[in-house]
Amino acid sequence: MIRCLPKVTLVSVAFQCFFISPLFAHRMWILPSSTVLSGNEAWVTFDAAVSNTLFVFEHRPLRLDGLAIVGPGGKRLAPQNAHTGQFRSSFDLRLETAGTYRISLVSSNVTASWKENGEAKRWRGAPEQMASNVPNQAQDLQVWRMSSRVETYVTLGKPTRDALAPAGSGLEILPETHPNDLAAGEEAAFVLLIDGRPAAGVELNVVEGGGRHIQRPFEQKHQSGVDGRVRVTFPSAGFYWLQAVAGGGVSGQNGVRATCVLVVEVLPQ
Repeated sequence: MIRCLPKVTLVSVAFQCFFISPLFAHRMWILPSSTVLSGNEAWVTFDAAVSNTLFVFEHRPLRLDGLAIVGPGGKRLAPQNAHTGQFRSSFDLRLETAGTYRISLVSSNVTASWKENGEAKRWRGAPEQMASNVPNQAQDLQVWRMSSRVETYVTLGKPTRDALAPAGSGLEILPETHPNDLAAGEEAAFVLLIDGRPAAGVELNVVEGGGRHIQRPFEQKHQSGVDGRVRVTFPSAGFYWLQAVAGGGVSGQNGVRATCVLVVEVLPQ
């Protein structure tokens, strides 16, 4: 939690392209090599990047700090062969247990700026470190708190729902329809949550990811209801990028800005 300080201005700002409108900004994403697999075990390779064109490596890698993998039964897993290059990061995951796996990149940061004896000061770090790094009575103190979540799901064998449990922090796009059981032309339901509670009136942007070979990718906007639910019908098979952004007044904390990205594969009927 950000401390309540006197004479503090809390501001929501764009930071490292996390919170800029998806129409004009770079987009963050994690793309799996496969989403639905069979057999006793399997391997999946994931690419993580920030790009102008969805799922094309042409801007910069998405850092793997904050990578969290939850498998069937809620088991925490570690990636293998992690690497960050010029345009993308990649890692492998060995699926040894049947069920659904949730792959997430989670970030939470505070940026503060203030004046000290007329000199401009600036600090950025984890929220829990702010108290020991920023003076309590700092002059002209401005504080930005930003959180982001980038996710995807893969399933070995029969889909399970253990890994779909809410994380309970930040903004989440929680699939109500199983994310590895989406079909073209069929309605799918998602629930937007903020700190584990329904996020009403939040816009969900849905964009088709066809790389540079689709002249006009499908794009649609939806607004969550009072229960946080959004219903989406994907027009065709392929990978889709879903993004929700919530800011200002979220969970009663003015100046908090949160974003969540979910990449799903829609299969043919």
